[in-house]
Amino acid sequence: MDMAATVIPKSDQLNADDLMGAPRTVRISKVSGTSAPDQPVAVHFEGDDGRPYKPCKSMRRVMIAAWGADASQYVGRAMTLYRDPKVAFGGMEVGGIRISHMSHIERDITLALTVTKAKRSPYVVRVLKEEQQSAAFITLGPDGKEYRSSTPEKWVDACKRALAKMPDAAAVLSWERAMEPHLASVPEDARAAVLDAARERTAALDEEEGA
Repeated sequence: MDMAATVIPKSDQLNADDLMGAPRTVRISKVSGTSAPDQPVAVHFEGDDGRPYKPCKSMRRVMIAAWGADASQYVGRAMTLYRDPKVAFGGMEVGGIRISHMSHIERDITLALTVTKAKRSPYVVRVLKEEQQSAAFITLGPDGKEYRSSTPEKWVDACKRALAKMPDAAAVLSWERAMEPHLASVPEDARAAVLDAARERTAALDEEEGA
């Protein structure tokens, strides 16, 4: 049983708790406005399952500083999101989503962002290198090597190919355990598809062994 699937927040947007397992590198597919005054922007990305990233005002300022104010230019660009446990709301640290890396910037950038009404602190966004932009979707081959996929769909196919080469049920179980950190950083439907494929492969191997 995949325990991670039982604690996914029910929401229409990406939440900080979705990133507790690992940061996530996303590629933007669309930016649209919303009717919510406190979250007026929805950043859609590949594999978002209808749950876009809705950046807070500070992160919107980061995006404008890095990429300019024309959101139509953001499509196709990538950024890495992570959970910052220090983000406070109502005087309590509840955690929030922050941007650590961005593509399409020539160098690391530092901004002075508001922490409290009376305090501003430097905030650094680093360059997201080309080889890092697909790092969110990693498959371990039967040989233990890492293979990267650019989309969740390609990642699922790569995982299925790896599972097809597993010689026995024990190898499938070992592969699942080794893949746990990578399973935590992919969309829910992609993770479910791979776990289903692993169960099917285990059942097929058990049947072959018992034949």
